[in-house]
Amino acid sequence: MDNKNEVLLKNVELLSKMTDLEVGMMPQTEAPLPSVEKVKQIVTLVKNIIFPDYFNKRQPDEAIRSYYIGVHMQELVRLLTKQIAHGLQFCENCECIQTREDVYREAGKVTMAFIDALPEIKRLLYTDVQAMFDNDPAAPNYGEVIFCYPSMNTMTHYRMAHKLHELQVPVIPRIITELAHSKTGIDIHPGATIGEYFAIDHGTGVVIGETSIIGNHVTLYQGVTLGAKSFKYDEQGNMLNVPRHPIIEDYVTIYSNASVLGRITIGHHSTIGGNIWLTHDVPPNSRILQSKAVDVSFSGGLGI
Repeated sequence: MDNKNEVLLKNVELLSKMTDLEVGMMPQTEAPLPSVEKVKQIVTLVKNIIFPDYFNKRQPDEAIRSYYIGVHMQELVRLLTKQIAHGLQFCENCECIQTREDVYREAGKVTMAFIDALPEIKRLLYTDVQAMFDNDPAAPNYGEVIFCYPSMNTMTHYRMAHKLHELQVPVIPRIITELAHSKTGIDIHPGATIGEYFAIDHGTGVVIGETSIIGNHVTLYQGVTLGAKSFKYDEQGNMLNVPRHPIIEDYVTIYSNASVLGRITIGHHSTIGGNIWLTHDVPPNSRILQSKAVDVSFSGGLGI
């Protein structure tokens, strides 16, 4: 028993000390950091507001519905303001924010800008529901799309996170999209720009990089990567955050496990087949298909 206590005390002491590396990674302030659990609550509140009949008790009466949405919105403002304030500690270009009052004043302004964007976020999400329903004959009704489809769960997270990213909120947008990533296997960076009527069928393994630009009425299938082909560095060897992901124009369909890499443009009304490795521009109305398989015979196991 004594030996057990000694081991515990020794390691508690060691782990309680702040290493130089740990100090270098922490904000200079001593305020609380963002809470993943509180961010989950924020996402739930937004779902209750945007899809009130699905994720809250159904209220056909508009006055009662308005009451419940108002209650959820008040709680959303309270939680989001606090989490944005905590996230602002990671802001690298916020020299004008010095005091606690400055932080909460800025967080409050950003929160109200987000609240003002909720009607447009709702509009976009309902176009995504329509696109998913139209693209999948296995969808018997809109309710199944909203309740069950991983693409809708992901897009709800993404469209929230993208607005917060546009408002230059640090950390919080990425927490929101990674919550969806861990649940659905769909990885969308909050910085990506995605138009209306966007559908991801099945979805597992889809990756959409930060500087991707996706037009309207685009459909992706599972395993699609919209990624970077290479990275640029400054004179000090630091990686530059420059446009490096594809531009996908309107009415494009990309089938499963295609990798579309680099700052290339896929022209409108094009179809990209499955298992394609694509690193060059594609003109509008194109059909890019996989090469025919080559049948090569080997003897004695050679070449396998």
